[in-house]
Amino acid sequence: MDTATPAVTVALHDGASVVAETGLVDARRHGELLLPAVHRILAEAGVKLDAVTDVAVGVGPGPYTGLRVGLVTAATFGSALSVPVHGVCTLDALAYAAGLEGVEGPFAVATDARRKEVYWARYEDFRTRDGDPSVDRPADIADRLGGLPVAGAGALLYPEAFPDARGPEHVSAGALAALAAERLAAGAGLLPPQPLYLRRPDAQVPKNYKVVTPK
Repeated sequence: MDTATPAVTVALHDGASVVAETGLVDARRHGELLLPAVHRILAEAGVKLDAVTDVAVGVGPGPYTGLRVGLVTAATFGSALSVPVHGVCTLDALAYAAGLEGVEGPFAVATDARRKEVYWARYEDFRTRDGDPSVDRPADIADRLGGLPVAGAGALLYPEAFPDARGPEHVSAGALAALAAERLAAGAGLLPPQPLYLRRPDAQVPKNYKVVTPK
């Protein structure tokens, strides 16, 4: 599952292929949409939740509130089912999906970070990230990318900075699950299921507020 972008996406993978998948784009309803999507996928596949052996969840980068919906839900499933919970960088999953759609490396991935910025990373191929994810203004990284193809909603939002914008626009849980399954089968490590924040949340504790204590 992944809730790090406006897409609320869930998939069931059997270790070899995607069994069922769903995705809805709504940046304000992650908490409302995620659990029904899980139930819908399980029903479509004809299995119960206790059949799940591993949980893979996108760790971002992404906006604070939406990202935590997926992470908390994944942690809850892991605890209730006593199964491992694996983190996957959301940009890696989007790059993997882009590769499956025919985007060849080197290329970049960019998602909307709001505030006229993008979360982005550069890839040598759809399995290999070159460096850590970052958050920047599109104009500040356009020259560094040198006209490379850029997949994701961030590229589509800023065509003047990313003239070779490509799909997919949002991350797919099916691609995320396939990437996680591939890495697990190869014995490669995955990330801990902890949020990847690249900046502080918008909500802040007010400064110089008056503390009121009971008498």
